[in-house]
Amino acid sequence: MPFRFSFFSVLILTSTVLGHVYLYRRLVRDTVRRVALRRLALAVFVLMSVPLMFRRHLRDILPESLEEPVSVVSYAWMGVALFLVLALLVWDLGRALWKVGRKLRAPEAPPVDEDRRRFLARTVAGGAAFTGGATAAYGSWRAFSAPEVTERVVRIPKLPKALEGLSIVQLTDIHVGVYIQRRFMDELVRQANALKPDLVAITGDLVDGDVPALGGFVSALGNLRSRFGSYFVTGNHDYYSGADAWCAYLETLGIQALRNRHVRIGDAGGALDLVGVDDWSGGRRFRTRGYDLDKALEGRDPERAAVLLAHQPANFRTAAERGVDLQISGHTHGGQLVPMTFFIGLEWEYSAGLYRHEDSHIYVSRGCGFWGPPMRVGSPPELVKLVLTS
Repeated sequence: MPFRFSFFSVLILTSTVLGHVYLYRRLVRDTVRRVALRRLALAVFVLMSVPLMFRRHLRDILPESLEEPVSVVSYAWMGVALFLVLALLVWDLGRALWKVGRKLRAPEAPPVDEDRRRFLARTVAGGAAFTGGATAAYGSWRAFSAPEVTERVVRIPKLPKALEGLSIVQLTDIHVGVYIQRRFMDELVRQANALKPDLVAITGDLVDGDVPALGGFVSALGNLRSRFGSYFVTGNHDYYSGADAWCAYLETLGIQALRNRHVRIGDAGGALDLVGVDDWSGGRRFRTRGYDLDKALEGRDPERAAVLLAHQPANFRTAAERGVDLQISGHTHGGQLVPMTFFIGLEWEYSAGLYRHEDSHIYVSRGCGFWGPPMRVGSPPELVKLVLTS
């Protein structure tokens, strides 16, 4: 774990530095003549890159009054910078291909015209700024707009007739914090209630902050309405934010926390087991209780259908072999932003959507909110409704 963390940290630092150097060269050095303006732009780029590289350290030393403004600005810049880099890379690739084609047609290069070179550099920089800025603006609009509703039917052969058509609405990866607050939560609850669920499953990464700071926003979840109630399992960000305190707070809202345990849903006429586990990695990172499937399944009747709530789409095959008919997860955000949307499948076998292993299924939601940059491009947020049938 220490090696993996160090490697990841070095990768983030290196990418941030190289990205800002590239932006400075292409947007400033190649386009601006005045030395004073170049130095001012360089200072701005350095100032914007520092919070991205040392976010956690700054959080420990900054006054509380500055933590939120710095987080808002740095996360927004993270997304804008990403799309500026991508746009510049596309424009530069196009220009490189054009140069190759021109050389093939006329091997002898014409003399360099500095004014023309600067004009082309400014044209490319302007086009990239417009493209990257427009993409970031779209991504921000999409992140804060209502999640798409995804409805899927899942076949569970052991489902009793009394629960035929049982609907589960999943809320996951909301990340209540500096961006997502009460207005967003009220609308999400309204949208969830409109689906008329039999049961609500909140599968982790609910918050990025502690109860005193965010409890008023999260209290909107107390307005969720369903036949069998609402249930919560922890995600890794909930551990960062104080999992024990949040579980206790949610209980005051009428939301049961399933921490490596199961409850029976239904009655004598027919029931299934709703199983919940703590986050796959949170317990190990904080050296406290974490994921324990054995404990969660202990004492249940294997002849009853079982639905597992687990934040990360990990250990699914083992859960299926242990008699779990459906696992409901999140965590991946479906990549959240291009180009990560193309690579998320390399990290997770089950990255977004419905998958099957023998007679068991797993649904991995893209999530209702976002983390980091307040943007979603290529992976829109979703609100999931799963309908169970035998």
